[in-house]
Amino acid sequence: MKQVIDDTEDVELDFGNEDEAQSLRRAWIPHPLASFLHLFFRVAAIVTYLICDWFSKSFTSCFIIIITLLCCDFWSVKNVTGRILVGLRWWNQINDDGRSLWLFEARKMSSQGGTEVEAKIFWLGLIMCPVIWTGFFFTSLFSLKIHWLVLVLAGVTLQLANLYGYLRCKAGGLEFPATSSFMQGHQFLQRPDVIYGVL
Repeated sequence: MKQVIDDTEDVELDFGNEDEAQSLRRAWIPHPLASFLHLFFRVAAIVTYLICDWFSKSFTSCFIIIITLLCCDFWSVKNVTGRILVGLRWWNQINDDGRSLWLFEARKMSSQGGTEVEAKIFWLGLIMCPVIWTGFFFTSLFSLKIHWLVLVLAGVTLQLANLYGYLRCKAGGLEFPATSSFMQGHQFLQRPDVIYGVL
């Protein structure tokens, strides 16, 4: 009897490869909309501030557009992207006796959260934008554009409020009265694990 030798190899076809590539992208940035919104309003406010004089000579319309973008950024970062991307949130609460308390929470490590890439996007956006608005503050101050200074101060204030809140969350603060001493905040900002540990 003659044996037939089979020269063919078994070849695996990669029909599911597209699904794997898409799941790999989702694993890298599982929350693309939150990552986009985290940067969109910030960058839009900065770009609008830079080019607003080219498109409109009305300071009032520029002011309203930029303040609206800054407020949308503040709200989305504080209420949405901080929770989704890094599992942190903060808020202010008024007690029954009228005292203002700042509350800070961090998600437990075992919970599913964002990836390291999303955390870097979050912290870089959160840290770089106040630096940029501070630069705008000094340029408008030294160029004596006082009417733009009010807008820039609003931008710096909103950006720094979010930055401070999330740094407190990262430090693990549970609650802290609004009337605390300056020294307590000063000691908090000197902790290198909080300042340099975010990146």
